[in-house]
Amino acid sequence: MNEINLPEKARDVLKRIRKKYKVGFEPLRIRDVELKILHVQDLEHLLAGKDPFADVSSFPFWVKLWEASLMLADIMASVPCEPGQTVLELGAGLAAPGLVAAARGYKVTLSDYEPHILDFQRVSAAANGLTDVDFRMIDWKKPPAITPFDTIIGAEILFRDDFFQPLLNVFNKYLAPQGTIYIAHDARRKSLPKFLDLAQKEYQIAVSARKMKSEEGELTIIINRLKKK
Repeated sequence: MNEINLPEKARDVLKRIRKKYKVGFEPLRIRDVELKILHVQDLEHLLAGKDPFADVSSFPFWVKLWEASLMLADIMASVPCEPGQTVLELGAGLAAPGLVAAARGYKVTLSDYEPHILDFQRVSAAANGLTDVDFRMIDWKKPPAITPFDTIIGAEILFRDDFFQPLLNVFNKYLAPQGTIYIAHDARRKSLPKFLDLAQKEYQIAVSARKMKSEEGELTIIINRLKKK
């Protein structure tokens, strides 16, 4: 995509990003939704051989479009959107699920913990003409006051045990009555069972597993739907 086609404000953000990262737009098709996602092109330089399943504390999860994120995006493309429904994506990273939800008509808030991640989200939203999208810095241990959401989503957000209870606190603070939470993770994520064991005290949890192909071969993605008891 030619950055000249971006709104001026988004062009300025993109210029700021390019001072630090080599980036480009990557096409993404989820069902009948077609998007352009701003992504980092020199991943090897950033990842430097880090293992996302072993070195979780220092792995920059936000830089990659994870298979779990694509599966969650597929769910958002398939769930009917009622007028005015709101979605919060936690730990959104490159934000494919949230952007797909916005393209489907949801009023979406994308969130993460560092300003430069939100910059990527802002440019991608602008590149796809998605104007009804908000961007928020959210510290799970000190979550700001925000109007509750009908749906909360997150892909590959369970990487540190000490954030399990803060994440549940965020769920409780931001989920509207009768709201729904969708989370998606690679089945290899060892933290998932521990988190669900903690969450089941407050939530009814439905589980489904979906297979998908990747560069690593066939992966199993676990989708969990949580609703308050």
